[in-house]
Amino acid sequence: MDLGLRGKRALVMGASKGLGRSIADSLAAEGVSLVVSGRDQGSLDAAAAELRAAGAPAAHGVPADVADGAGIDRLGEEAVRLLGGVDILVLNHGGPPPGTALEITEAQLAEWFPRMVLHPIRLAMKLLPAMRAQGYGRIMTVGSTGMVQPIPNLAISNILRAAIVGWNKSLSGEVAADGVTCNILAPGAILTDRQLETQGSLAKKRGIPVEQQIRERATQIPAGRLGTKEEFGPMAAFLASAHGAYITGNIIRIDGGIVRSF
Repeated sequence: MDLGLRGKRALVMGASKGLGRSIADSLAAEGVSLVVSGRDQGSLDAAAAELRAAGAPAAHGVPADVADGAGIDRLGEEAVRLLGGVDILVLNHGGPPPGTALEITEAQLAEWFPRMVLHPIRLAMKLLPAMRAQGYGRIMTVGSTGMVQPIPNLAISNILRAAIVGWNKSLSGEVAADGVTCNILAPGAILTDRQLETQGSLAKKRGIPVEQQIRERATQIPAGRLGTKEEFGPMAAFLASAHGAYITGNIIRIDGGIVRSF
């Protein structure tokens, strides 16, 4: 299916690997020009070259650390300079360390609130006026099924991602008439470095091999397996297209059925 995205311009955060890269790959295949961000310039340059080979008319790697508010401002400015504007914004970043609610410290919350809430919102608000003015924009946040059903041993993530749910829903209702949609993509257990870290932490707590922990995790998923990155990114491309124009304010789960609520 041709999603009609050729000529669009996207900024995808955390796109040198993992779920962000999966989204960038899917957009590149549809002819979207890209700026991808991450912390390592070498990895970004390699990703940009591969994205151009995959179909992106242009792809640039711009280093940025979501912990640095001024750096996030520069990322938005550089994306606009390199692409001439940003039509599609994908907010994506690493998550906090595993741990229970009883283990959370005030210092951890203070460290991770800017990374997971303040700075992503700051970037979106910087790019939003131009989207509204042109009558088209897509803001997508890579979240977690913990936004719907708290994930054991990921208490900080559960808490701070809930704030993004409230922001996404509030903003979506305010800009929908301007042609801008705001959605959250909530991955379940998809085989990424982050998933391996989470399962490794649980395995350590239980005193079992990580391979056993992953096998047991798979048995909890109705699909009977962990997902792959290639099953994640195409949903973002669909939402970015005209076919997704009436979908906004939602948490869209790509989770193999693990969340049991409606």
